[in-house]
Amino acid sequence: MGHPPLEFSDCYSDSPDFRERLKCYENELEKTNKFLKDVIKDGNNVINAIKEYSLGVQKFSQTLQSFQFDFIGDTLTDDEMNIGESTAALNLIGLVFRSYFLGFICLLVFQERRKKFEKESEKYYSQLDKHMNLSSKKKETQLHEADELLDKEHQAFYESSVEYVYQIQQVQDRKKFDVVEPVLAFLQSILTLNNLTVEMTQDFLPYKQELQLSLQNTRNHFESTREEMEELMKRMKGSTQICIRHSQQATMEGYLYVQEKWALGVSWIKYYCKYFKDNKQFIMMPVEQKTGTKQTTAHLTLKSCVRRKTDSTDKRFCFDIETNERCSPVLLQAISEVNRKQWMEAMDGKEPVMDLNDIGFKFVRKCINFAIYLSLSLSVFICPPLSVDPKCPADVDFNSTDMDIKTITSALKFYLRSLSEPLMTYSLHGELILAAKSENLDYRLGAVHSLVYKLPERNREMLELLIKHLVSVCSHSSENLMTVSNMGVIFGPTLMRAEEETVAAMLDIKFQNIVMEILIEGYSKVRHAPVYLCIYSIFIQAKCSDRKQVFVQSQSQNAHPVSTPAFSLQFLSVNSLQNDSHHQHHHLIAI
Repeated sequence: MGHPPLEFSDCYSDSPDFRERLKCYENELEKTNKFLKDVIKDGNNVINAIKEYSLGVQKFSQTLQSFQFDFIGDTLTDDEMNIGESTAALNLIGLVFRSYFLGFICLLVFQERRKKFEKESEKYYSQLDKHMNLSSKKKETQLHEADELLDKEHQAFYESSVEYVYQIQQVQDRKKFDVVEPVLAFLQSILTLNNLTVEMTQDFLPYKQELQLSLQNTRNHFESTREEMEELMKRMKGSTQICIRHSQQATMEGYLYVQEKWALGVSWIKYYCKYFKDNKQFIMMPVEQKTGTKQTTAHLTLKSCVRRKTDSTDKRFCFDIETNERCSPVLLQAISEVNRKQWMEAMDGKEPVMDLNDIGFKFVRKCINFAIYLSLSLSVFICPPLSVDPKCPADVDFNSTDMDIKTITSALKFYLRSLSEPLMTYSLHGELILAAKSENLDYRLGAVHSLVYKLPERNREMLELLIKHLVSVCSHSSENLMTVSNMGVIFGPTLMRAEEETVAAMLDIKFQNIVMEILIEGYSKVRHAPVYLCIYSIFIQAKCSDRKQVFVQSQSQNAHPVSTPAFSLQFLSVNSLQNDSHHQHHHLIAI
């Protein structure tokens, strides 16, 4: 029965199917080894029998020679001399027989290579299990050293695996001629030794010649491929870009750790998983990393895939999937960040998002009512977070004994960062940054005030809820150290961010903090002052300093709810004041 070839690329993925194929090769070589032991044993019995026969002939010859006849001459005949030398000939046959099989036995030392492979395999997967349990809260240097150590162990395991595959295939191919050739020589020696008849020898010659030709062809084929395989093995060892060969039709496959929830806690189980994008089938096989082990598989149908936020769990490289067969999401852990990106790309994964709806408002009010910021220092905002369900964030039980103020603080920030669009919106981000960059403080306040009223109603309502509470927190800054500046640093990147992450956007983060400071310090003005007063202030400051014009476009009373001022600043143009001074004067008088 033929066996599928062992690919060097399979050594990198080390899948259960690869282990099964490797086990087939090992079983075949075990059978061959047992067969050779039996052949050697039976061959030695034949040689011993021939030795016994030779000793019997010698004894018979000695008996005959001991009886002296009168004869002429004093020398023995050639036949008598041949009988005496038969033992030496038989001993020579035994030496030939042993030398042939000794060469093949040397080839069967692959067991030593096998032990090395299993040792490296156990060492790597033990290190992998430890690596997966590393907390994301460890220092970056420790995580980096752990990643380098894992890569080193993986490379050693991969090289050992490639060498083992190469060795086992060499033995598998060589046995075709290394087993038959000595047997053929042994049979030929026996036929010659026993002086079989010419007819039997002639009958054996065609088979012998055909077999010799087959052996020669097999040897030639082996030699022609051996050098190419050695070159391929060297290239695969030194390759920095390993091409993983997936099984038929599988979009993605590899090892994942799956969180299993039990009555007394949770555990992480290692699975070998396959994903088929055509029918969205996700197959999980729990495996123990031992050759030939295969267990029952679980077949799931994928509904969605969402990346798990780094600060929502103490595990690294995590993502969630929803399936038709399970009522709750399945939390998976990849073996690296690159591996997680590959899985999410194959599953069309998405980033985690939250919705600004009634449930979100309920959640934020819960956090505020719990007084999460009182008497806390700035360090609370980097504490381990609470895991929030994107669909039902308000279902969190804050009265649970395992919920502390720090955890709830991080949960609130996690919710605000996970909104599909930042609270201050992408469309107003650039205008808010421009307003914060102004050197005139009154101009900043008026511009930010006007832009706040351009926010969608739900966003403005949530912003007012947050700013009102932050103002209350900052009023106790002497006790909790939460100054306006600190609040700007904390909530600036949370409530504002650019649509594209660029270097320029990173440099504007400090102006995001300034916007938050303006909102907190000028809360009473922004909330209660009519927007037209802010517009008038902007106009007067611009006119006195000969700044560029402010174009005001009024909005109808019906375009806003009752709580919204009747006028808002639509945009800041770049035209000079003199170009349209009459229009501005007329509009302000109308106000």
